[in-house]
Amino acid sequence: MLTDPADPTRLLIEPSDLDGELSDPGGELSDLGGGHELVRRYGVPLKETVVWAREYLCRPHPDLGRKGPVCPYAQTSLDRGVFYLAVQPGTPDGALVAEALDGYRDWFRALVTPPGTSPQYRTILVLFPDLPEAEAARTIDAAQRLLKPRYVGEGLMIGEFYPGPPPKAGLWNPDFLPLGSPVPMLVIRHMVATDFAFLREDREQLAAYLERFGDRPPAALRTEVEEAARLHGITVRTA
Repeated sequence: MLTDPADPTRLLIEPSDLDGELSDPGGELSDLGGGHELVRRYGVPLKETVVWAREYLCRPHPDLGRKGPVCPYAQTSLDRGVFYLAVQPGTPDGALVAEALDGYRDWFRALVTPPGTSPQYRTILVLFPDLPEAEAARTIDAAQRLLKPRYVGEGLMIGEFYPGPPPKAGLWNPDFLPLGSPVPMLVIRHMVATDFAFLREDREQLAAYLERFGDRPPAALRTEVEEAARLHGITVRTA
């Protein structure tokens, strides 16, 4: 478990803090996370999220439209110890959720990745376990819309996940909706080359993508990237 030097009330929980309970799903939560109140109180949604990551994100899915796991980065993130969870109690609206994420964004940028591990594997999942399912979509979507332009401009992504799932199609199969999760959350990570599909419609966000990956987009997306840049009047730099 990590404590934010800028705010001692802000914690990052590591899967290893929960592994005792994960191996004994019917057990008590009193020993989780060294007995920290936040982890005792929210041990169930934290446990559900780690199980979801291991059993869904890290595995193939028949509707994904490509080979490999749902998230190509999750297993390495877990294995290298750069997969973090945070809990925001209460039922804030979208604006308050966005405000709460500011501190996590700053901390994410300050975290040091272990030697030999690319920063692209680092991620923070900020859980909002008290949000009723009926309100989760509206609240999480509103916060993500507020946050996304600034995150993308800094080379980061902010992803929305909640039960439902969110009505966003996967990159390789338009009929697959991959962003469903057992707990409402916003996920902070670094932008990667396959994020083009999430950025192509907005000129400024596409420009931020092209600044980083315009000369080396995925081969399967190169034509689409060039066409999107042309439609937005953006010159793609070459290597």
